[in-house]
Amino acid sequence: MKKYTTKEYVELALLIAVVAILSYTPLGYIKTFGFEITTVVVPVAVGAVTLGPGAGAILGAAFGLMSLSRWMMGMSALGAALFSINPLATFVVCVVARTLMGWLTGILYKAFVKVKFMKKGALVAANLCAPLLNTTFFMGFMVLFFYNTDYIQNLVETMGAANPFMFVIAFVGLNGLVEALVCFVIGSAVSKALKAALR
Repeated sequence: MKKYTTKEYVELALLIAVVAILSYTPLGYIKTFGFEITTVVVPVAVGAVTLGPGAGAILGAAFGLMSLSRWMMGMSALGAALFSINPLATFVVCVVARTLMGWLTGILYKAFVKVKFMKKGALVAANLCAPLLNTTFFMGFMVLFFYNTDYIQNLVETMGAANPFMFVIAFVGLNGLVEALVCFVIGSAVSKALKAALR
């Protein structure tokens, strides 16, 4: 963890507040045209890019813990079902997945900046990686811990998925691509503005 300035601590606190607002209001889960777009990943990506991997991990953990609390309160049918099956595995799906996403987004941004041909597009690339990493870890852990449970197998049968990979494709579908695009556009714009402000 690097040593943050007062201004950076303020930004981190504000981003955690944004994560909380998005997590517990409809702003974080926008339903439109048959899609449910999760925008909570945006402040995590912004923090990872502007403040570094440590801040990304903190924001990812905050996202995960708030998501877990929503599941425990029954605000998500899927989450409530998974929590009733295995609370510890649900913690991994919610919290560990999001913490890794935030941390790795910051790591990737720092790596992209060091590559000559990617330096100018590093910020944009990192903001695209964040929602993709979020989906990859979330679905990966869910398949790892819950694929053989009756609940998920019922979903598999309903979707007609022949294997875990096809289940992930069917579960994420077009919604995941739209979500990634929205988070990528918003996150890139906010990150660019904040990096300019911090300078």
